[in-house]
Amino acid sequence: MPNGAQALMKTLADAGVTVCFTNPGTSEMHFVAALDDEPRMRAVLCLFEGVATGAADGYARMTDRPAATLLHLGCGLGNGLANLHNARKGRVPVVNIVGDHATYHMPLDAQLQSDIETVARNVSPGFVRTSMRTQDLSRDAVDAIAAACSRPEQVATLILPADVSWGEGGIPCSPPERSSPPAADAAVVATIADAIRSGGKVALLLGRHALREPALLAAARIAAHSGVKLLAEVFPTRLERGAGLPPVERIAYLAELAGVQQAEFQHLVLVDAKAPVSFFAYPGKPSELVPASCQLHTLSTPAEDAAASLLALAEALGADHAAPALQPAARPGRPRGRLTAEKVCKAVGHLLPERAIVVDEAITSGLMLPLMTAGAPRHDLITLTGGAIGQGLPNAIGAAIACPDRPVLALIGDGTAMYTIQALWTLAREQLDVTVIIFNNASYSVLNVELERVGAERIGDKARAQLDLKGPRLDFCRLAQGMGVHGVRASTAEDFCRALEYALGHPGPHLIEAVVPESLSGVKRKALPWVLKALPKLPAALARRLKKKLAP
Repeated sequence: MPNGAQALMKTLADAGVTVCFTNPGTSEMHFVAALDDEPRMRAVLCLFEGVATGAADGYARMTDRPAATLLHLGCGLGNGLANLHNARKGRVPVVNIVGDHATYHMPLDAQLQSDIETVARNVSPGFVRTSMRTQDLSRDAVDAIAAACSRPEQVATLILPADVSWGEGGIPCSPPERSSPPAADAAVVATIADAIRSGGKVALLLGRHALREPALLAAARIAAHSGVKLLAEVFPTRLERGAGLPPVERIAYLAELAGVQQAEFQHLVLVDAKAPVSFFAYPGKPSELVPASCQLHTLSTPAEDAAASLLALAEALGADHAAPALQPAARPGRPRGRLTAEKVCKAVGHLLPERAIVVDEAITSGLMLPLMTAGAPRHDLITLTGGAIGQGLPNAIGAAIACPDRPVLALIGDGTAMYTIQALWTLAREQLDVTVIIFNNASYSVLNVELERVGAERIGDKARAQLDLKGPRLDFCRLAQGMGVHGVRASTAEDFCRALEYALGHPGPHLIEAVVPESLSGVKRKALPWVLKALPKLPAALARRLKKKLAP
């Protein structure tokens, strides 16, 4: 009979979990050895646990099925927590396998002993289990896979003691049964249809599965028929967009701008989304962003089928045959002159290939990316769902492995790149078709903006130094080359366009370091808090124009 690790490996592969992102240690060696017994399992080594967890997240976003991670004890899990947090907030399925000491070794409190279950519950509150017997291991794995894939999807953590892994008598188990999520209740659909017919202004706020083509088309038919507005969550897990697909306006990151977007509506309908709240608390400002005058409705919860619910609503309204508004094909012109963040975004829109996957962790440098790529060939957009930076580079690994026939572009800020820079090594090792664009503005620019917004007083040199990356300035070309990735630097739009054309024309990993000034700096940054403070007092039309200029 197989040992526990071998039985576990077959169980995972039979259930469709055929990629494992690994950063193993001593306790996981029998799992590592079992990789050779299962030809269906692809093992991808990552040099940091946060890369492994972020890669599993990116893979699942593009396949709608979980990858596994392999992490070493509580410390390894701790190193991977930030990107598991992002996966949890994005409701992404991940099967987290965390090695532990042998069961009889645990009471000895060895150097790496820790309470792994307590650590894991921060990111997988719905399923954490320590498998205590080899004979039960595969059944525990099936339960973990079922939990990860159930609606709403989640991170499921299975803790694997070393002796349970090496023990004889492992028994592979059949895959879990999959059930289709239900559509919204007919009474809920009827109530929301009545609200839409009432004559007040209505917006649909779309999240998670509602941002895929079938759901988007149904929502766009409702919008065309009944005049409702389509909004998307500020940071979508995965958004299908571009020419030929319905356009949807994302909620703004800045709370004041999000308030402007929602001020005109009497009804806000949630479709696989949560009601918008401010990312942080600010003195004297509300944390809940839905106006008191706006009635909140839920068409479909994360446990329900968003597309089926929207189709039912369209039918109730008589909108199921309406012609949806679709984004026309359009590209910005080729940028010229000194390179700026806006020109980088313009170049991406000008050159974006068909069926690309765009990973956006550009932070302030990517403010113009949605506008510049709106009419580009259809593509998928992945964003920073949980706000824990360091997601973008690992997500690009997972997306490229999930979709090897599609080009991946990862737009990354310089500060966030350094959280998971080890991802470049895995890109090179696996020879993935990923083009990484690093915006090097030598600053934590978004934190400089927040420093102004929170009303902190007496901002001196010591405070400013904590948000400055100029001494020494990071050299991403050398970092890339040291990890086996082709890297070039661009400081003009012409150089950047040539570099991007080369990268897109030559499959394999490439890095382009875009040397740019901060998008929000100097007078712009100092004026921003005052503009935001003034927005509620301005005429609605003027406030909307300002919002469009600041966050198109």
